Amino acid sequence: MRIARIAACATAALAAIVTTGPARSQTSTDLIPDEQLHGWTRIPIPAIAGLQPKLQWRVDAKEHTLVCTGDGGHEWLRYDREVGDFILEVDWRFTPKTPDEKRYNSGVGIRLSKLGEIWYQAQTGLAGAYLFGANFADGSIRSFNLMKQMIENRVKPAGEWNHFEIRAEGDRITLSVNGAVVNELAGVGMRRGYVGLEAEGYEITFRNLRLQELK
Repeated sequence: MRIARIAACATAALAAIVTTGPARSQTSTDLIPDEQLHGWTRIPIPAIAGLQPKLQWRVDAKEHTLVCTGDGGHEWLRYDREVGDFILEVDWRFTPKTPDEKRYNSGVGIRLSKLGEIWYQAQTGLAGAYLFGANFADGSIRSFNLMKQMIENRVKPAGEWNHFEIRAEGDRITLSVNGAVVNELAGVGMRRGYVGLEAEGYEITFRNLRLQELK
């Protein structure tokens, strides 16, 4: 009887490992920086363009948000610690401009190379959220754009909060918007890289920026 119980317990434990996959860390890290932006670095897009002197990023300590005014050139604000497999969650919203403005643009970078030559981006815009970028595959860097593969446009109008959950695991990146998967990329060449937030001409606010590493 004792042997049977041990065998049953071992079988249950093995089933749990198979069904749950890689273990998650028990905690997530709050990535909103301090007011001096310690732990984050501005990277121009493209990297050879050089940074503009105007600082377009600020932290609202009272609201615990990170605000990009969008008036300091095209760039990444890159988190300085390289990570592998992870789940990144963030809320974001654009500051509304004119009622007929449709071109809001920014994004969240996943597994960026150090200077951004290789990049995977979750696009933020009223036309929808999807993955695109420059993947390293078969010995070369190749552009990709999964806008046409977007399952549905779940992005809310400017002025309203949206929620991203981005899962990077192995060679796959999955983007969920406001609670549902909209896009998935397989064959990701970069298995480690940097997280970044994009500035591209529009004011956008980020909050609840949290990173949970998958062990």
